[in-house]
Amino acid sequence: MKNLVKKSSLLLLVASSFISLVGCGDTAPQDNVLTDAEKTDGWKLLFDGTTTDGWRGYQADDMPASWKVIDGTLMTEGAGSEKLGDIVTTEKYENFDLKLEWKLEPEGNSGVLYHINEDPSLAATYYSGPEYQIIDDLGFPGGVTPYNSTGADYAMTPADESQKQLNPINTWNTTRIVFDHGKVTHYLNGKKIVEFISGDAAWNENIQKRKWKNYPAYGKSKTGFIGLQDHGSKIWFKNIKLKEL
Repeated sequence: MKNLVKKSSLLLLVASSFISLVGCGDTAPQDNVLTDAEKTDGWKLLFDGTTTDGWRGYQADDMPASWKVIDGTLMTEGAGSEKLGDIVTTEKYENFDLKLEWKLEPEGNSGVLYHINEDPSLAATYYSGPEYQIIDDLGFPGGVTPYNSTGADYAMTPADESQKQLNPINTWNTTRIVFDHGKVTHYLNGKKIVEFISGDAAWNENIQKRKWKNYPAYGKSKTGFIGLQDHGSKIWFKNIKLKEL
């Protein structure tokens, strides 16, 4: 009788453990879904995992053909170039906290831009929008510098290499960009790697010293579209979430 009780107790323990494991699995984070806490905190999804709703081509009404939704990701096959193929949100944003995940093919190059101005005179998103650089730091042909490595404020503010924890190519990385009334912060996989003040003296000096002195619209808009770059490389995005500040 005692053995029977022990066996019954053991079976009950195993069953309870299995139910607990199943329950934990059910509560695991899902891609492209907001938690109740995120909804309460004011976050919204910019990509629902199944459609391209909320996105369109730069200076276009439709999505470029190279962009597709595949397995819950928003991806480009890399058919575009620096002036063709970029996509933007259908809504403009001023102060925001933006989070997303991405993975990039070997030797790839892409980026996330913000405050994009669609004046017809501006041929590409980067003519006006500052860029969080995404690139194959180790395999990009010709190499990279801190000013154009992953996480840098492209051609303006270098990434802090001592804080970078970049996951291997073709695996997922997490990017966060915060624009809070001029204070800009870049994060990579939870680590702060860039911080600057948009529009201050140092920022304006960088404009003149670097690439952007010949781009009069660069960084001038304080509200604009969020953009994802098709720079001729395959890149996948998911869990694109934004909270207005």
